[in-house]
Amino acid sequence: MSAETVIRLPERSEVKESDTWDLTLLFADDAQWQIAFEEIETQIKGYEKFRGTLGNSAESLAACLEFDSTVERAAEQLGNYAYLKTVENQTNSTYQRMMGQFQNIATRASEAASFIRPEILAIPNEQLTQFIESPSLELFGLALERLTRYKKYTLGEKEERLLAMQGEMAGATSKIFGQLHDSDLKFGNVANEKGESVELSTSTFSQFLISPDREVRKTAFHQFYQQFTAHENTLAATLSGSIQKDIYYARARGYSGALDQALYADNIPETVYDNLIKSVRNHLPSLYKYYDLRKRKMGLDEIHHYDTYVPILSDIEVHHNWDEAVDVVCQSLAPLGDEYCSTLRAGLSGRWCDRYPNAGKQSGAFSYGTYDGVPYIMMNYKPAVLNDVFTLTHEAGHSMHSHYSIKNQPYEYYNYTIFVAEVASTFNEQLLTKHMLENAGDDRLRAYLINNEIDGIRGTIIRQTMFAEFEKITHAMAEAGEPLTVESLKTTYSSLLTDYFGPDFSIDPELPLECMRIPHFYRAFYVYKYATGLSAAIALSQRVLNGGETELNDYLSFLKGGCSKYPLDLLRDAGVDLESPQPVDTALKRFGNLVDELDELL
Repeated sequence: MSAETVIRLPERSEVKESDTWDLTLLFADDAQWQIAFEEIETQIKGYEKFRGTLGNSAESLAACLEFDSTVERAAEQLGNYAYLKTVENQTNSTYQRMMGQFQNIATRASEAASFIRPEILAIPNEQLTQFIESPSLELFGLALERLTRYKKYTLGEKEERLLAMQGEMAGATSKIFGQLHDSDLKFGNVANEKGESVELSTSTFSQFLISPDREVRKTAFHQFYQQFTAHENTLAATLSGSIQKDIYYARARGYSGALDQALYADNIPETVYDNLIKSVRNHLPSLYKYYDLRKRKMGLDEIHHYDTYVPILSDIEVHHNWDEAVDVVCQSLAPLGDEYCSTLRAGLSGRWCDRYPNAGKQSGAFSYGTYDGVPYIMMNYKPAVLNDVFTLTHEAGHSMHSHYSIKNQPYEYYNYTIFVAEVASTFNEQLLTKHMLENAGDDRLRAYLINNEIDGIRGTIIRQTMFAEFEKITHAMAEAGEPLTVESLKTTYSSLLTDYFGPDFSIDPELPLECMRIPHFYRAFYVYKYATGLSAAIALSQRVLNGGETELNDYLSFLKGGCSKYPLDLLRDAGVDLESPQPVDTALKRFGNLVDELDELL
C-alpha cells in the first residue's frame, strides 16, 4: 500500500448494527426520549408540594423521598441514553443538543429538590432517629443515616438552591476539554510500520506507541504533542478552571480542602491516600530497574516515554478477533462460576458492547451500568492489540459488578462507588493473566505475558499514583493562592516525571504537557482508586483462586453489595483491608518479583 493511501475510521452510519450496543432497551428511538423528557419537565414541578412538610411525620418524609427517587431514576434513564448517543459520534449536533437538554433539566431538578437536604438536616436528631425507625422509611434508613453525616457541611435552603443552579456552569471546563480533546484537535496522519498512512487520533495514539518500529513511535509521539503545545494555554486554563471549581465547592461547604471533600463521601481516611503515595515511592527502585531492563533488552542508548508501551518481545504477535477475545475472557473467569460466565458471554456476544472505533467516537473505553437497561460497554477494540483484550475483561468486570448489584439491590443502593468498581475490573485482569500464563506454549510467550502484567501494574498502580500526587499538589497550590499557569503546571508535572521515571530516563520536553490531556483530571481525586483497586484485586484474586466456596461467595457477595455499605467495609467483608499499607506493598513486591523473572527469561 502506498504512503498516499490513508486508512480512515468508518463513519457511524457505516458500522454494522451487530457491532454496536442496543440502546433501544433505554428508549426505542429519539422521539420516545423526547416524550419522556417532556414528562419529566412536568414531573419536577411536583417537588414543590413537599416543601416545608418533611419534618411533619415519617410518612411525609417517605413520600418525598419516594418521589425524588422516582424522578432521579427517570432522569438517569434520560441521561444515559443521551450520553451514550453522544459518545457514538461527538460531532453529532442532534445528540449534543439532547445532552444539553438533559443537563439543563437535571440542573432544574436539582434546583427544585435543593430544599430536601437542608429540611431533613433541620429535623432534630432525636425526631429524625424516631422517623428512621418507622416502617415507612425502611428503604431510606441507610440513606438518611449517611445524609446526617453531612449536617455540618450543608448550607441553608437559599444557599443550597444557588449551588444547585450552578450545575451546568460547573461542568463547562470538562465539556470544553472533551470537545477540544476528542473532536477539534486534528493530529494528521502517520505512516505505520507497514508504510500505511493512518489517521493519528486520541484513539489510535496508543496503537502507534506499541509499534515495533521506533521511528513510528517517535514520530507519532512528537506529532501528537505538537497539538497540545499549540493549545497549551487553552488547556492550562481549562484544567485550572476545573481545579478552582473543586476548591470553590469545598470552601463553600466548609471542608478543610478539596481532597477532604472528595474522600468524605466514601468515608475514606486521608491516610489511605497518603499511604498509597508513600508505598509507591518506597518501591520506585523496582520501577527504575524495569526501565533499565527495557533499555537493555530493546538495545536502546536512551529510553523515552514512547519506548515504554511496546512489548519488549515485539516480534511476538498475539491476535484476537472479537469472538476469540470473548472466548479467552470467559474461559479465564471460569473460577467465578457458570452463572457469572454464561451471563457475561451472552452480553459480550450480544449487544452490550459498542465494539470498534468510528469517526467522531469518544476515545478509550468504559462500562456504563444502567438500572433500566443493560450494563453497556464502550470499546475501541483493535484485534492486534493484546491490551484491548485486557481492557475488555476490565470493563466486563465493571459490567458484571453492575449486573449483580442491579439484581440484588434496590435502585437507591445499586450504584456502587468508583472505589470498589476498580476492584471488580482489575480482579478480572488478574484471572486473565493467570489463564494466559498457564496456556503459554514457550518461555518467550511467557515473557511476553509477564511483560504485559508488569506494564499493567505499572500503569494501574504506579502511574495512577503519580497522577494522584499531581492532583493533590495542584489543588494544594491553588488552595494556597498560587496561580495555576502553563509554566507552574508543567514544572510541577515535570518534577513528578523525574521522580517516577528515575535518573536514567530521557524525558522529552513535550512530556510535561501530558498533565493537560488526562481526562481523569477533570474528575479530581478519582485516579488513586485505580491503584488501591488493583492492590485489593491482587489480594482477592489470590484468595478466591486458593480458597473454596466460602472465598468465592465472599467475593460474589461483594459484587452484589452495590453501595449498601461503605467501600472499606465491603472490602473487609470480602477479605482485604485497605486501611493497612499491606495490600499495596504486597502488589508492588509482586511487581519487583515479576521484573526479576522477566530479566531471567530474557
